[in-house]
Amino acid sequence: MIFDCDGVLVDSEIIHVAAERELLAELGLAYEHEAYLTRFVGLSNADFHTELQLDYASLIGGEFPSDFGSRLGDIVWPRIEAELTAIDGVADLVHFFGGAVAVGSSSPYEKLLKKLELTGLQSLFAPHIYSADHVKAGKPAPDLFLHCATQLGVDPCRCLVIEDSVNGVRAARAAGMIPVGFVGGGHSDHGLEERLLANGAETVVSHHSQIRSLLT
Repeated sequence: MIFDCDGVLVDSEIIHVAAERELLAELGLAYEHEAYLTRFVGLSNADFHTELQLDYASLIGGEFPSDFGSRLGDIVWPRIEAELTAIDGVADLVHFFGGAVAVGSSSPYEKLLKKLELTGLQSLFAPHIYSADHVKAGKPAPDLFLHCATQLGVDPCRCLVIEDSVNGVRAARAAGMIPVGFVGGGHSDHGLEERLLANGAETVVSHHSQIRSLLT
């Protein structure tokens, strides 16, 4: 079983999305919440910044501010360190499953480890904690999830992937895996379930305890 991290293991997307949209609005890039979640959540930082650069050039003109990443970090990380919590039911599900598990996240590797450490989840998944830093192409490409399967020694078609983003669900499908949509994060809007299903999720759950029935 492979888990995304942000919005699946830790309730961080609500922090990231709020800070990103606020800073982008200051720069002249305003996005509707649903459109923002669909397009950007699940992307690696590099791909996210590439998309923003294209939007900025098209809508505003000129070069996208080179200090965006550092400014965003100054806003986000104090909140992550003060407010981040694990999403309920993760440890119970991992113990119930009893099989090989991994994390496949678009977060930079060092930031990913920090989030898992802050919430006490790192030991559940170590050493199988992987990020977009480990592959050439991030989600929605299948590379990260295929890397996870290789490291676990599991055939991709036997992997269940727990994802909260359209890009992540697409990546799991492209990898030949079974994506389960997750809408239990604080950032989830009322239409997220429908969007995940429309993009290939086998089913959608709002709590990790619901995944148990898929394993029996």
